[in-house]
Amino acid sequence: MTESRVEIYTKNDCPYCEKAKDLFDAKGVEYEEYNVSEDEALFEEMVDRAEGRQTAPEVFVDDELIGGWDETSALNETGELDDLLGIEAEENKGEESHRRLMIAGSGISGLTAAIYAARSNNEPLVVEGTEPGGQLTLTTDVANYPGFPEGISGPDLINNMKEQATQFGADVINGVIEEVDDSSRPYRVRMKNGDVYTTDAFIVASGASARTLGVPGEDEMMGYGVSTCATCDGAFFRDEEMVVVGGGDAAMEEATFLTKFASKVYLVHRREEFRAEDYWIDRIEEEVEEGNVEILRNTEVTEIHGTPDLGVENVTLVSHPEGHPTERLDDPETEERELDVGAFFIAIGHTPNTEYLEDTGVEMDEEGYLETRGGTGGGQTRTDVPGIFGAGDVVDYHYQQAITAGGMGCKAAIDADEYLENLEREERSTAGEPAMAESDD
Repeated sequence: MTESRVEIYTKNDCPYCEKAKDLFDAKGVEYEEYNVSEDEALFEEMVDRAEGRQTAPEVFVDDELIGGWDETSALNETGELDDLLGIEAEENKGEESHRRLMIAGSGISGLTAAIYAARSNNEPLVVEGTEPGGQLTLTTDVANYPGFPEGISGPDLINNMKEQATQFGADVINGVIEEVDDSSRPYRVRMKNGDVYTTDAFIVASGASARTLGVPGEDEMMGYGVSTCATCDGAFFRDEEMVVVGGGDAAMEEATFLTKFASKVYLVHRREEFRAEDYWIDRIEEEVEEGNVEILRNTEVTEIHGTPDLGVENVTLVSHPEGHPTERLDDPETEERELDVGAFFIAIGHTPNTEYLEDTGVEMDEEGYLETRGGTGGGQTRTDVPGIFGAGDVVDYHYQQAITAGGMGCKAAIDADEYLENLEREERSTAGEPAMAESDD
């Protein structure tokens, strides 16, 4: 079979570019990489071939535009990417394969769980999910993770943890879980590409995905000046005025990062007070004093204007002195205006990736966060379904820090190990075998 020609347009400091390259590397597929960061002609070539899109990566297979990371990942989930690449399906495709422990997610919590589980000889299988490496791969500088006084990049930290997990015996596969069937044991886990696994224990560490605003123009302009990743796309809009929407750490970090490229950054927040750490608020205030950032408090965006050919041209804003102006559109104090900008970045939080658990007995709140046992004793990460545990941002909507996610991943692995040991004792007892003496340690 003729080998497909794969081309990937990338840029510097682009985590989604690294995800795309890692995907093809994992498949053993060679590709040509074109870095557009310092090459204006190459950038224009990418925009022309990508039908006006100004984001990276852009992936082509046999001169056909696949799209960015989202589109490439979606095709990989269904197996269509392998078809395009001419990769033959494995003979045992669709057959069930059993694993002692499966971990959904390859971010900090999932990889920490994998490290501990592998050291306990539970041979975990880690499913990377829609965003391999999780949210931390979008962070250029992790300055508050213990043990790195000079800081470390998010991708480097994740890659180190992945290498550590695999050295201890964890297996990591690229794929996305479609559903989990907990109606019988072992549990059945069906992947979007048709693969099926059975597992004795399951750790949910699938993280969360970036939210969007849902305003007119957002979907149409996504990739044409609208983005959820400033580190990925900010450099494409050099010398433009830019908007960042949000009031948390991520919004502050993205606004600060964009000052390297923007002529001015507008930070739009729907309330008066920020929920970000003081560290990031202080950083933003410094940029405000230097004239690089302007904060628009008690303000919301109601529409994004532009075209794929011309990009983002302006946005419609509404403001009210008491905040949340879209809830007060009929109030005489609500003001509307247009703001001319060339790029628009969204950093308004995340939604937990737990859809594949909707038909299980796992309890979730109305937003999809897992309900776990908690408390001070063992089994804190247990859900209502025996053998299913939760860790990281699928549980924690308050702290949402790398170190807390790692701690929860550790707890989940220990809880899962205790569950598996008890399961083995029950099976030996049922089979009439003598139980192993428990240690006093």
